[in-house]
Amino acid sequence: VKDGSWTVLQLVEALGSCLENTDLRLRGRGIQLLSQVLLQCYSLLQEKEVLHLVLFYENRLQDHHLVIPSVLQGLRALSMCEVLSPGLAVSVLKAIFQEVHVQSLLQLDRHTVYSIITNFMGTREEELKGLGADFTFGFIQVMDGEKDPRNLLVAFQIVHDLITKNYALGPFVEELFEVTSCYFPIDFTPPPNDPHGIQREDLILSLRAVLASTPQFAEFLLPLLIEKMDSDLQSAKLDSLQTLTACCAIYGQKELQEFLPSLWSSLRREVFQTASEKVEAECLAALHALSACLSRSVLSSDTEDLLDSFLSSILQDCRHHLCEPDMKLVWPSAKLLQAAAGASLRAYHRVTRSVLPLLLEQYTKHPQSSQRRTILEMLLGFLELQQKWGHVEEDESTLLSLRAPVCSVVFSALTDPSVQLQLVGIRTLTVLGSLQGFLSPSDLELVVDHLIRLALHEEDSQSSEAAMEAAGSLAPIYPKVFSGRMVPRLEEELQSGWEEESSRDHCSLRQRCLQALAAVSIHTSIVRETIPVLLQHLRKVQKGNAAHDRQ
Repeated sequence: VKDGSWTVLQLVEALGSCLENTDLRLRGRGIQLLSQVLLQCYSLLQEKEVLHLVLFYENRLQDHHLVIPSVLQGLRALSMCEVLSPGLAVSVLKAIFQEVHVQSLLQLDRHTVYSIITNFMGTREEELKGLGADFTFGFIQVMDGEKDPRNLLVAFQIVHDLITKNYALGPFVEELFEVTSCYFPIDFTPPPNDPHGIQREDLILSLRAVLASTPQFAEFLLPLLIEKMDSDLQSAKLDSLQTLTACCAIYGQKELQEFLPSLWSSLRREVFQTASEKVEAECLAALHALSACLSRSVLSSDTEDLLDSFLSSILQDCRHHLCEPDMKLVWPSAKLLQAAAGASLRAYHRVTRSVLPLLLEQYTKHPQSSQRRTILEMLLGFLELQQKWGHVEEDESTLLSLRAPVCSVVFSALTDPSVQLQLVGIRTLTVLGSLQGFLSPSDLELVVDHLIRLALHEEDSQSSEAAMEAAGSLAPIYPKVFSGRMVPRLEEELQSGWEEESSRDHCSLRQRCLQALAAVSIHTSIVRETIPVLLQHLRKVQKGNAAHDRQ
């Protein structure tokens, strides 16, 4: 057949007695041989030949169950033919749906059926869509009860394509959900030395792609996810949380509305109670995704602002824990609030309007350095979220109205005896400086003064190094202030170091001055100021060394 000396129809005629033989074994071998030839020669077939072969094979689907595997192989070959006449793909699938009980076949033969469906979906999409919801229903029957992971990967891909390529699901949305969600969460463990190389993660991701592919599944899927979040199995929790996060990308508030109280309750409980960092991280990601999803909804005068009511629930359950910096729920509460607030500017304004004044008040109420450090770290977490948007908007920002108390808190941390509190203060200062338009000119001068003091005179090297690093971050943003205020002060300190006795303290001070000059020398206008200072210092060092050598 390959070299053209025989046509496929001639082969069929030659095999005629075998193909029609009453002996089951002989008939089966005849069909098997024909199918094996077709699998190698399907691209050589003429349209008329394909038509005759399809009719023959469809008829054979009613044959003895032992013959069916070879018949399916033949149909798989024909499903790859480019010259398939319009209508034949639909005809083949209808025949399979009607005549073959797929789940009673062996794994390989079931895989063949999935391959035929996949081939037709790839090349005859519009024809199959002409079947309407009957195609979806037929496939549900084919897949129902599938257990082999190799077949499930293909079946999940087919369901995903049914949904994303807009095949008609008709009244079978729930049935399609049931036939796939029954595998959730995946608990497959590949056997040792598995030759097929299918990993549990492959199945998890493939199923998740199906479950999170349409908002039509929401009413069935969300109760399932809430149930599995409460499971004792960590793997089930993680899978549920990751699936919820994936769903939020395509859901709107309509799908979520009914389930928001239960979802929040489950997420809160997990974050408050879990000992697992993984579970906590996935809960926070899911909460962030929920908040982002609600933020995308367009507000109209006659609909409830679901984002506002959702954030109100979170604030109600978490805000009061921020007043207890020594208690175990303070950080879980702060993380939940930050996860929700970071989803959008609207969410951020809603949360910080309530939380920032509270944190500033708590800082003043708690005099202990360790408590203040916790409170300032929480404040820092919210300020870092503002960096996402890069600027402070006059009309909406709570932050601008709190400029004075925020700066006061940070400056008090920089003068605290506790090095740990100083370090958080320096980090907070760097973030405030990165927010365009936040620090006033007088605040900036104070910032530079504090950084000079910490960099040069703070005994603890950690604080000194952190201050230099902060100066290096802020200098390119405010080159005028740093070249006009910091460089002259550093020059002055270098000079005075020479005039005093060259004790160890002064050597250390000079060293710090040079490190600070190096740290801020990362903007052209500042470098113009620092180079002369460094050259002058080098000349003094050379003179001093020369005098020392003469002595």
